[in-house]
Formats: sequence, C-alpha cells, structure tokens
Amino acid sequence: MNDVQVAIIGAGPHGLSAAVHLRRAGVDARVFGEPMSFWRTMPRGMKLRSNMSATNMVEPTGPLSLNAFAAETGTDIKYPVPLSRFVQYGLWVQRSAGVDVDYRSVTQLDRQPAGFTLSLDDGECLSARSVVIACGIAQFARMPAGFSHFPGELVSHTGSHRDMAAFAGRRVAIVGGGQSAFECAALMQEHGADVELLVRAPDIVWLRRQSPKNFMGPLGDIVYAPTDVGPAWYSRLVATPELFRRLPRGSQSRIAYRSIRPACSHFVRERLDGVRVTLGVNIDLAEGSDSGMQLVLSDGSERQVDHLMFGTGYKVDVTKYPFLSEGILGSLRRADGYPVLRRGLESSIEGLHVVGAPASWSFGPILRFVSGSWYSGRAVAGAIGKSSRRERSVPQLVEA
Repeated sequence: MNDVQVAIIGAGPHGLSAAVHLRRAGVDARVFGEPMSFWRTMPRGMKLRSNMSATNMVEPTGPLSLNAFAAETGTDIKYPVPLSRFVQYGLWVQRSAGVDVDYRSVTQLDRQPAGFTLSLDDGECLSARSVVIACGIAQFARMPAGFSHFPGELVSHTGSHRDMAAFAGRRVAIVGGGQSAFECAALMQEHGADVELLVRAPDIVWLRRQSPKNFMGPLGDIVYAPTDVGPAWYSRLVATPELFRRLPRGSQSRIAYRSIRPACSHFVRERLDGVRVTLGVNIDLAEGSDSGMQLVLSDGSERQVDHLMFGTGYKVDVTKYPFLSEGILGSLRRADGYPVLRRGLESSIEGLHVVGAPASWSFGPILRFVSGSWYSGRAVAGAIGKSSRRERSVPQLVEA
C-alpha cells in the first residue's frame, strides 16, 4: 500500500501546476518542499522578463491566473512583474488550489517493486506509486572551468546572491551577456557598486521596448504564442511540445537556441547608466590576492576587482540532484545530462516523470519557462490519471 499516490518533489511553478492538474483529474498528490523556494532566493529587486500572459502559471486564463490573483487580492500588477509579486502569486496559487504541501525535503529517492520510496529529512520514509521531479535549476549553476577553487567571497554565480546591496562600494566584474548578468549589474550599480560587464560575444541582443506582436494587428496573435518564448512562427512551434518533439534533433537544437539565446530586456537596459560594458573578451588569467582578484583579459587589458561574478546561466545535469539514488541513476536514460522523456514527460523508469528545464531536451525550450507549466501540468496529470484509471479497471481476484 502506497502512502501517497503521487509524490511531487519541488513546489515551484511546474510542481504546483502538476499538483493542480492531478487534483483536477482526481489523483491524490502530495508536494514536497517549500513553495517557490528557488524564486525566493533570487536577487531582491529583480523583475520577470516574460510578458503578462506568459507569467501565468498552471494555465493562461482561469481561476488561478495572474488576473484572478490581482482581482482577489486587490493587487495592481503591471509589466514587468516584480519578482516579489510573482512569489506572492505562487503562494496564492498553492493556497487557492488547496495543494497539499509537505515542507520536508526529500533526501533520497529509491525504486521499489510497486513504485518508489522517499526518504525525508526528518528520517521518515514514505512510498509512492508515481513521482514527479519538479526541482528546478538551482543545482545546475554553470561556472567556467578553472574558477571552482576560488573562495565564494572572491568568485561566485549570480544565482548565489539574494541581496545585491552587499556589494555597495565594491568593484565587481560580471561575466555574461544575458538577462541575469545585466540585471544583477543594474541592481549592484543602484546600490553603489562599481560594476563592469564582460561579455564574450561581440554584440548584445537587446529586446525591444514592445514586442513586434504589438504592431502586427490580428496577425500578431497568429505568429506569436501567448507563452512568449521564441521569435515569430517559432513561437507557435515551441508552444506545442508534442509537435516540437517530433522534429529531427538537428532542427530541435537550432530552434531551441534561436528561442532562448542570451538577451536583455529594454527595462533593464534603461537602468545601466554607469555600468561599463566590454564586448568580445574572455578572462585569460585570474589570480586571487588580499586585495581581491587580478584579471587579465583576452584583449591584453587588466582589471583589479573585489569580486568576480558569473552570470553564465545553468547547464542541466540531473545527476546533480542529490536525492537520486544510484539505482535510479543507473536506470535513467539520459542525453547530455537531460533525462530522455516520453509521452506524459515520463522517464525511462516507469512512473517517474520530470518537469521543468530538465524536460526541455525532449519537449523543447518552453519547458524552461513558467508558461511551460501549462503544458507540463496537463501532460503529467493526463498520463498518471490514465494509468490510475487503467489500474482501477483491472478485476481483482478475491479468494473464496
């Protein structure tokens, strides 16, 4: 007998979406972890790059939409949505939907003959028929090789900081050419830091103040999906994961790169006054000293900074999830660190489903974003609900 029918590990947008859709399908599910925990660790003052429609979790419209949250709570929400407001929205979704959340952490996930065993941080063990991994990307912060030996007070990743005010009065070099690097630079500069951005690319992709969709009339809604991922036409394709996953792998990779390449929003660009930006450079040499970091760049110039930070994104590698047992990893089919998933976002291990960014290799770049939760929640609930109905329909043998 299983303690829970479905265990969901992770309580971010994708985990909450899976829980809501499973509940609607009549499937008992329990979520493990602190709701919106990863989002709560992001730097204070950040704003979401996604448009208003794509900031909805669970579904684009309906009783759990952003508009419903604003109406019920009397909150005025405008683009760009502040991170703090989005966290409040996520907590409201959890409460309003009656999602069963267990704040304990899963320390180990193992297989058993009829499902899975979950070991929790207080020593208790539970069993579940199915498991949904919705743990996000915190474990996947990408740092270039050759910098891991430096202490955290000298070298870090943008994802390691909650309060950029801690860098007030300090000299900071940030490596990166995307939203995270630029917004962290803006936040630091606003708190009195001396910041320089080191961008390896020869140019920067600046997003327009308004989407081209706004100037296309009725055609805009045809070529751009409300999920807000990807350029014209590609937007509709990546918003349909069942279609995207049937494309040749080469086409998938090309479309995915074009849809999620590093870029910076206009609302961040407007806040970069005083931030120096150097293009087309790499760090050839970095040495720590009592006075900070000495950097030698590929153009021959040198920098003396108090801190070096990398806004170099995240690289999925599910083996970095610390709770996956050797037995799970040994049976989990993977490609370049991603789990290989089939219909219903189910892995090569029956009953084990994966949502969020790790699902993007199989189902496309939309799974990396909040709006991807619209699909992942429905898909997982459909697959698990179908399996549950099939099990209930099997006649049970009763001894005379």
